Amino acid sequence: MKFRSDPAQIRGSIAPLMTPFTSDGAVDHAGLTNLVNWQLASGSHGISIGGSTGEPSAQTIAERAEAIRTVATAIGDRVPFMPGTGSAKLDETLELTAAARDAGVDAALIITPYYARPTQEALYRWYKTVAEEFPDLPIVAYNVPSRTAVDIAPETVARLFHDVENFVGVKETTKDFEHFSRVLHLCGPELLVWSGIELLCLPLLALGGAGFVSATANIAPAAVAQMFEAWEAGDFDRARTFHYGLHPLVDLLFVETNPAPGKWVLEQRGLISSGHVRPPLIEPTDAGLQKIRQLMTEGEQYLTPVDGFQIGGH
Repeated sequence: MKFRSDPAQIRGSIAPLMTPFTSDGAVDHAGLTNLVNWQLASGSHGISIGGSTGEPSAQTIAERAEAIRTVATAIGDRVPFMPGTGSAKLDETLELTAAARDAGVDAALIITPYYARPTQEALYRWYKTVAEEFPDLPIVAYNVPSRTAVDIAPETVARLFHDVENFVGVKETTKDFEHFSRVLHLCGPELLVWSGIELLCLPLLALGGAGFVSATANIAPAAVAQMFEAWEAGDFDRARTFHYGLHPLVDLLFVETNPAPGKWVLEQRGLISSGHVRPPLIEPTDAGLQKIRQLMTEGEQYLTPVDGFQIGGH
């Protein structure tokens, strides 16, 4: 919990880990530890797990809590750790957030409650309830309307930021770039905003964003981290080179439903032992693999080396 007292340090490329499973579907904790170590050796500025890329809805609360403990142990305070601890149910959200707090995480990323489509007032009460339950833990909203069917409005974010002391930021996974701007305009630069949309990661920095939680960091952590570092150093041409160079790998991840394509890449590169995804997802189809291979070749120079971290025997 080295960074819990100063969440403003949770900046840069926060890698949202895929949750590796064994070929028979169990959570692969050895593979998860391997991924953490590779991410940190590759320069990622922080780690997350349990967001959409981690298949949280296909796991039990106990499985998610154990994965959080595994990642917390592997990180050992080297970088900030901000796991997703939300659910569509309040009791599950509180249970998992408590487990994360006890594991020593630096902040909790809470997804907007999916399927129910709550009003803005309901969203305000939801986040306020969670934050008040954990007054010493920074709380971050995770806005991903394409998956939850509800969008937390900029005005609601601002209301929470002004009313709730430990509500510190939002991960915005919306392609409406005006939304990013309105959130920061209403809240000011003290609000921490991370992009969860890969091709809006670099543009958000121009508005004052804190960084990004980009699925691309699962296969190209060094390039994603260096894009942020180039921007911070004022080398905007180099930052744009990474942005455009990563396009094929961004497209690769979404050839079929994320994280199946990315897990296939991680398995092929020997970083995990199996590309298994849990139902209702399926592993990439033959047609999907053809496109994935093509895009992998196009973006090959931006794939981060894996020497010394292969566990799959490839």
